[in-house]
Amino acid sequence: MDILRWMLPSLILGATLGYFLRLLIGRIKLTSAEATARRILDDAEKESEAKKREFLLSAKDEIFRERNKLDDEVKQRRQELKINEDRLLQREINLEKRLEILEKKENSVAQLEKELKEKSLLLVQETDRIQKQLEKISGLTREDAKRLFLENVEKEARFEASKISASIEEEAKRSADQKAKEIIATAIQRNASEFTSELSVSIVPLPNEDMKGRIIGREGRNIRTLENLTGVDIIIDDTPDAVVISGYDPIRREIAKISLEKLILDGRIHPSRIEEIVEKVKADFEKALTARGEKVIFDLQIPGLHPELIKMIGRLNYRLSYGQNTLEHSIEVANLCSGMASELQLNIGLAKRVGLLHDIGKCLTSEIEGSHAIVGAEYAKKYNEDSIVVNAISAHHNDREPSSIYAIMVQAADAISASRPGARKENIDDYIKRLENLEHIASSFKGIEKSYAIQAGRELRIIVANNIVTDEEAKTIAKEIAKKVEVELKYPGQIKITVIRETRIIEYAK
Repeated sequence: MDILRWMLPSLILGATLGYFLRLLIGRIKLTSAEATARRILDDAEKESEAKKREFLLSAKDEIFRERNKLDDEVKQRRQELKINEDRLLQREINLEKRLEILEKKENSVAQLEKELKEKSLLLVQETDRIQKQLEKISGLTREDAKRLFLENVEKEARFEASKISASIEEEAKRSADQKAKEIIATAIQRNASEFTSELSVSIVPLPNEDMKGRIIGREGRNIRTLENLTGVDIIIDDTPDAVVISGYDPIRREIAKISLEKLILDGRIHPSRIEEIVEKVKADFEKALTARGEKVIFDLQIPGLHPELIKMIGRLNYRLSYGQNTLEHSIEVANLCSGMASELQLNIGLAKRVGLLHDIGKCLTSEIEGSHAIVGAEYAKKYNEDSIVVNAISAHHNDREPSSIYAIMVQAADAISASRPGARKENIDDYIKRLENLEHIASSFKGIEKSYAIQAGRELRIIVANNIVTDEEAKTIAKEIAKKVEVELKYPGQIKITVIRETRIIEYAK
């Protein structure tokens, strides 16, 4: 107990001293923190002032640069304006000089005209004076002198004509044999006639009616692909178990026909397969054309033809002239020319050559403008055919004058081959003209925008302007066009007149 009494005052004193010590340390730390905070604030203010001064200097520099740039642009514009002003001033000076020159020239021309008039008057007076002196010296009037001059000219002309006539007669005696041959060939030609026609459709048989749907395809994609690749129209109508291929180009039509037949046999009909088949058929077809041409020239024994001409001869097999196979017709003409040449003692090989090549231009008229005779002649000339062959081709329809007996011979043989009974049928020119006339008749009515003769001329489809023609007027137009077609055209069967009036209403959501 005594020990506790002695230790208690010491403990109280130590606690008091510790409290005051901690209080002193806290105040020292607070003072230090305040000083640090004041220092940080001072540094921040100094840094802010520095950045502010830096930004102001940068802005002033930017303003100074922009002002200099603007001054340069203004100076450049002023220089350009000054150049333009100088240029305009120079042009004005040049124009004034030209005007002065023109005025001087006008004055000079006026003076020249005046002088010419005076000289012309003097010339007339001098001519009259000289004419009177000549009449006085010769004792003849002007009319008498003219008559004497014409009489002398006539005597000289008669003398020259008699000399030319004698020369012609002598030449005729020397060339009597040649003239006789021409007369024979001309007589053959005049006794031939023509009857013409052509086909433009091919028919592909189908195994069943379901095949039509497969050929058309989903949303018509198969038939569109085939038409685009071959360039023909494929008509799928009510004809049972058959599809009609329509087109003016018989080679395209034949490629389409073979392709469609292969697709039907294969059974896989879709756009990619159609493209594959068509490309293969085209490649095989080109080889077949060359092979057909080579067989023909081998049979006729015509050597030395260019490979391109041989291919064109093969193409003639798929070209119909008024319903007559052009290759068979050309072979007939070649054989006829050969027979004529044999009888007339001419070159048989050359006669066959001109006969076979005379219609070669019919393969090219869809690609090159002009008559098939002129086009064929230019094509043969391109591949170095003899001038006699070129002239015979160009002259076989009198597009050019015949220059040899071979040209007349081809005319005769061509007419003989075409005029035999059954050789030709209907005229393709008339057929095409009928299609054009159909469209022309439709277009002659007011309010017609477009007209198309389709289905090989069996339908006339007409589009009218909806802002000009009403529905009732469209019906009237259809009847009037039908009546006009009946009156003006001749055609087999019947023609369907379809008038289409389309109304489009367009609004925009904004």
